[in-house]
Amino acid sequence: MRFALDSSHHDFAASIDALLSKADMPKVIRAWNDGDTEPGLKVWQRLAETGVNGLLIDENHDGLGADPVDLVVAVEQLGRHAVPGPVAETVAVAPALLAAVAPDRLSALASGELATVAAAPHVPFAVDADTAHLALLVDGGTVSLGIPGTAQASVDAARRLFLLTPGEPLGDTDFGPAFDLGALATAAQLQGLGQTLLEMTTDYAKQRKQFGRVIGQFQAIKHHLAEVAVALEMARPLLHGAALAVRDGSPDAARDVSAAKVACGDAAYRAARVGLQVHGAIGYTQEHDLSLWLTKVRALVTAWGTPAVHRRRVTESLVMR
Repeated sequence: MRFALDSSHHDFAASIDALLSKADMPKVIRAWNDGDTEPGLKVWQRLAETGVNGLLIDENHDGLGADPVDLVVAVEQLGRHAVPGPVAETVAVAPALLAAVAPDRLSALASGELATVAAAPHVPFAVDADTAHLALLVDGGTVSLGIPGTAQASVDAARRLFLLTPGEPLGDTDFGPAFDLGALATAAQLQGLGQTLLEMTTDYAKQRKQFGRVIGQFQAIKHHLAEVAVALEMARPLLHGAALAVRDGSPDAARDVSAAKVACGDAAYRAARVGLQVHGAIGYTQEHDLSLWLTKVRALVTAWGTPAVHRRRVTESLVMR
């Protein structure tokens, strides 16, 4: 097996990165935090024009008909730029659910509509149900349109959480594959968030002076940054391996997705901790861009299955062999 991305993947990632780099994402995120979602929705519309929303939607419904490898390549870039909104739900989970129960709704999703999903016990809240064009509630194997209740705060101000009550039933399907896609997409977001945090922290360490020297020259700082870099690099092959397992229908796909979710979450959380330690008190402030990435990491570490849930899935798969 050739375990590497090809040039088309790198080009796709570069095009998304270039698009988001021009969007002044910190400003977009802060507007979303304050309830002004218009700048963020414009970013999502541009992403839809590149095919991001329709990656897992077949060509008959105006999608790209791509696979989970393309998914993680794209979503890692969305994570790098901390794109607000229901990322995993729109790009990964809703396409899988709608393909099974309401394929007539797929074209709208591919064209730029946002979707959110709730599915207790591991996904009890629907993210940004007040902004999403479509809310789906999964109860067992039944998928229904969801009716949002009152918003609840998240540690990440760009994630408003809603309990859903069931509305019109759409049909029945196995939620397992959709859950794995949600966890996989969340892992990819975390990988991207961790990479940006490492870059932010490294840049700051090259500029901040203490005792007459830039702090990046101190051995302790170098070691902390190196540990973050190693953790991220060790997580990446697990992420890509999980994408291949899902693509190929491997019987170990659920285990591999869980391993990737844990590894990417741990690496991103380490990047967040080190970033805060190196920046010091300024990292706590809402005025500093670091906080936008820190809080999103903290929220996504437990999204689409907590670390305990995914570690248990890995353990159970090994014990059952």
